[in-house]
Amino acid sequence: MTSTTTREATGSATTTAATAATATAPSTSTAATEENRRREAFDSMPDPRSLITPDEIHAALVERHGEKVQARLDAAHVAIAGLGGLGSTVAVALTRIGVGHLHLVDFDRVDPTNLNRQQYFLKDLGRFKTEALKANLAQINPYVEVVTDTVKVTADNVEELFRDADVICEAFDVPENKSLLVNAVLERLPDHPIVSASGMAGYGSANAIGTRRVSPRFYMCGDEVTAPRPGAGLMAPRVGVVACHEASMITRLILGEEEP
Repeated sequence: MTSTTTREATGSATTTAATAATATAPSTSTAATEENRRREAFDSMPDPRSLITPDEIHAALVERHGEKVQARLDAAHVAIAGLGGLGSTVAVALTRIGVGHLHLVDFDRVDPTNLNRQQYFLKDLGRFKTEALKANLAQINPYVEVVTDTVKVTADNVEELFRDADVICEAFDVPENKSLLVNAVLERLPDHPIVSASGMAGYGSANAIGTRRVSPRFYMCGDEVTAPRPGAGLMAPRVGVVACHEASMITRLILGEEEP
């Protein structure tokens, strides 16, 4: 199931302002040229499967983790809802340890404001986050199975999207979206653990960040207080710490550990 969302902005302006905007805005041909340049950068990357075999990458993971641990990681299915600073970082961490099956869910595209904290590159600008992140993860471990859904999570599709996951990661930016997913999972998928996040903005002490077991199947990562404000928005260091708390808790759940 893959769908795309197209959003348009409309508004009004004076003739003078419109003329000035037309004069300074990039032409259609220029935008197309930039898009082609990014596509060429992506297409010129080697096929990651030509660089390493599944046996080689598996052996490297087993050397670090041991056979029993790696077998459980290989078999795990994790769904990640939201592929911004939290979700993209969680996905990178889980790919690096060889979690075998990832389900990436997001409807948005990569834009320049994402690059201060999210796991994308200049070549990814304008692409759907699902597509861009899947390609980037393949450059880490091309043998992880990555399934994508380029859709917005709603109250109507939570069960369909997440019922096959062993663990669900909530990684949205908007508080209302966080609440929607967490509440829907707890009510309709009560056997599925969900790891969520709250409180990660700014540059306060990372020592204030933790992981708390809210209920038997619900875990919260972050300082649970700090919201973005002017001059102290979402930044890579603190967002990354919270994302790694989420990834660590997910790993523990996969390996049979239920306490933070």
